[in-house]
Amino acid sequence: QVQLVESGGGLVQPGGSLRLSCAASGGINRIYHMSWYREAPGKQRELVATITIDHSRTVYGDSAKGRFTISRDSINNTIYLQMNGLQVEDTAVYYCKAFTYYSGTGDDYWGQGTQVTVSS
Repeated sequence: QVQLVESGGGLVQPGGSLRLSCAASGGINRIYHMSWYREAPGKQRELVATITIDHSRTVYGDSAKGRFTISRDSINNTIYLQMNGLQVEDTAVYYCKAFTYYSGTGDDYWGQGTQVTVSS
């Protein structure tokens, strides 16, 4: 079982920045990639960014390209999402997800989410 704990959310003005963190524990060696998703009120949960564990390859959702950067700290089993140029439309609950793959079975593990509110 993988446990994920997010932190770093909060209230920020438009144009501001935040850095989210997601610390993973348990079953670390089975994690294949980790991602950030977000869910705004009345909208479906969407992918923000993904990073692979082996080579730190990254994939970004359209909303994140050019503004957000995903990175990882392999020593502390933590991923980050640096968010710059935040807009009101970025207001959402941000979730961390880990995908594990072992013996032909893939599983998703989710964190509890952290609220990001962009408002003046």
